Order: sequence, then structure tokens, then C-alpha cells
Amino acid sequence: MDISGAAGLPARVRSELSLPHEVRVELAGPPPLASRLDVAGLAAASVGAAASAAAQLTGAPAVALYPDRIAVAYSSERWVRVDGAKPTAFAPLSGFFRTADGWVRTHGNYPHHADAMRRVLDLPADADRDSVAAALLHRDARAVSSEVSAAGGLCVSVDREDPRVDARLRTEPLLHVSALGAAPAAPLPDPDPTAPPLRGIRVLDLTRVIAGPVGTRTLALLGAEVLRLDPPRIPEIAWQHLDTGHGKRSALLDLATAAGRSRFDGLLETADVVALGYRPAALDRLGLSPADLAARRPGLIVARHSAWGDPERRGFDSLVQAASGIAWVESPDGERPGTLPAQALDHSAGYLLAAGVLALLERRAREGGSWLVETSLRRVAAELLGMPRTADPEPARSIADASAHLQTFDVGGIALQTAAPALTLTRDGEPPAFRAPRPWGQDEARWSGD
Repeated sequence: MDISGAAGLPARVRSELSLPHEVRVELAGPPPLASRLDVAGLAAASVGAAASAAAQLTGAPAVALYPDRIAVAYSSERWVRVDGAKPTAFAPLSGFFRTADGWVRTHGNYPHHADAMRRVLDLPADADRDSVAAALLHRDARAVSSEVSAAGGLCVSVDREDPRVDARLRTEPLLHVSALGAAPAAPLPDPDPTAPPLRGIRVLDLTRVIAGPVGTRTLALLGAEVLRLDPPRIPEIAWQHLDTGHGKRSALLDLATAAGRSRFDGLLETADVVALGYRPAALDRLGLSPADLAARRPGLIVARHSAWGDPERRGFDSLVQAASGIAWVESPDGERPGTLPAQALDHSAGYLLAAGVLALLERRAREGGSWLVETSLRRVAAELLGMPRTADPEPARSIADASAHLQTFDVGGIALQTAAPALTLTRDGEPPAFRAPRPWGQDEARWSGD
């Protein structure tokens, strides 16, 4: 299977990123991700974009991808085991709820989001899913979504797709590249062709949840030193951090304090890449806009993603699926909303951002400059909604040997099982392996060797 037919996505990404060489990306067949929408095609094309961009650096004329490996990576939450236990992907206050006039989708995995929803519904702090469901039955979907969002929670009305909106979104680049300023050309640090292509590249990772961490995990797989920085007041979900933290170090840094900003500025001085995954407006208020960062560190590559392409609005993959119309396309019976077989918007955005960073590192080596690459989950959703679809999903093909696409680690005494990398770097040979993740916040906010 040649992925170039995936609704023209690979060719468009290559054009948007100005990749200088064409790399053939081969796939034995579609990943087993059954749905009405072409999730398999989106997944293959997104991973293929990252593989193609990596091949610009390694010189490989072709790479081969493995469909089962991509499917396992995209549905990684189903395969994670922490000391033998399978984590719960969604908390009780996350999911679909009926309202007086339709449905809403909520996200309450983080306690502060769940607390905001309870406050809006005038429920006690320990109110359970049944209590929330009962309260929402008497509310208007759009009105309660607006109230919860204004209170700092996460709730959207489950809407039908609007082809006009999606068509307009598709007139915009999937990966938007813009110049942030002039800087001298900066060759990649390690010219050794046998070394990982990003060895010596430093990445500051200011992302969380899935999309951004998948992108920076891909850069770590290719040899970059990735330092993830999290605010200490908002703990990350432990299993989720481990599932996307391979090969990175993890530190806590409060950028709202003078000491935290001073430490960050020191790290920025020798960074090559900054990945941003928080709401753009929130980062701008901290002086962390792409333009501000590039002014302080000429030659910087900034990769930024958001849920909606809106600087203020909060969101996650499941909410974008619901609000964009995907949930109704994937409805099991036409009466209840449904979901994609994976958090495909998140994972695809992550691989596409990694492709953008790889392409811009190569471009910086040729031309110099500071660069920004951006996408949003909503823009990825519009791409998916514009791809071919079927009336009903074909029965999911079983994965022949899932164990061949899993890795195990000892993380500070924790027995961890996760999906193996979806990305491959050559047409022949063994796929690369992840390095072990680090527990959340257990490292110092410094570069190794400094």
C-alpha cells in the first residue's frame, strides 16, 4: 500500500513543509482502526509524514511502515499496563451525557475540570456520574456548555458536522509554517551518519496530555534531548505521562515566578526547539509567544498546537470529535453519539508536528532563520471529515501478535508496558525502540551535561 493516495495528504504536507526530497513511504496494508471515517488513512499518512521528514535527515530513499504497529501506537491507552494493571482512560465525569435538547460531551479527567462542572451544576464536591447525568438532563446543551467553559471546565454540545465550516478550514494549511526572524544557518550538531539524526538537538517540551507529548516523544526517539517542563500545581495523570514520556526527562518549573522564568531563560539560551501545547493566550500572557521566544533565542524552531485554533478556548481530542460532527458520523445507531477507534486527532497532530520540526531543522541548516509550525486538533478533524468514508465500518481486523508491538520498562521500580514506536527510519531493518520514560517531575530543570 502506497500512502500517497490518502486524500492527497502526504503530498500536501510535503509541499507545506517545503521538503526538498521525495521519500517513498510503503505500508503493507491499512492499520486496523475500523471506523466510517478514514482513520486508518489519516494515521498512516501522519506517521508517514514524520517518517518522510526524518528521512530527509538520514538520506534514506524509502521507509516501510507496519500497519499493526501504527494501530497499537494510536490506541496506546488500551495496551498500557502499570504493574500489570490497565489504567482507566476516562474518569467517571468524562463522556457523553443526555441533555434536555440533545447531548454534551464532558472531560473531567483532571480534578479541577471536574470540580468546575460540579460547581456550575450546583452539585457537591463528591457528586458522582449519576448525579451529573441527572442534573444535565434538565439543561440546554449549548447553554450548559458555555457555562461550564466559562467556569474553567470542559463541556461541548455534540453537534452535527457542517461541511461548509470544514471546507473553509481545509483551505488553510494543515501545517502552517511562518518565519519568526533572521538567524544564521545552523547545521545539525552531529554529522555522523550512523548516529541518531537529532543527536545534539535540544527540545523544551511545554506540552501535556497526548498530541504535543507524542510529537516530542518522536523527536526523542530520533535522538533529541527532550526536557519536559510542567507547572507544579497541575499534576499530570501518571500513566498518561509514562505512555508519552519515552526518552524524555521531566522537571517541574513554575513559569509564573521570577525564579522559574530565570531558569527557563537559561534553558532557552541553548534550546533548538520549543514545543507549546497550552492555550496560546495563556502562554502569551507569560511572555512565551513564539515571537517572544524567537526574539530571545534567534534560530529557534517553535512547534505549537491547540485544540481549536482559538487562542483562549480549552479542549481535548474527545471534545473536538464531539463538537465537529465526528461523534454523529461514528454513531452506532443514529440515536447516540459515538467515537473514533483511537484518539486519532491527538496522535495525528503529534506526528504532523514532529514532521514540521524535522523539516524546519533541515531548513534551518540550509537557510538559517527562526521558524514556527502550527496545527490544531480542529484542523485535523476537518481533514479527516474531508477524506473518503464508508456507510458502515468494516469489522476490525485483529492484530496478529500485539506483543511484537509492545515494550516493557522498569521505571523506578514500576513495571511498565507501552506501545512500541510507530515510526520506522528505513525500508529494511529493525524498527527503533523507545528509551524508558522518567516519572513525572523527577528531574532537575537543566540540560544534561550542563
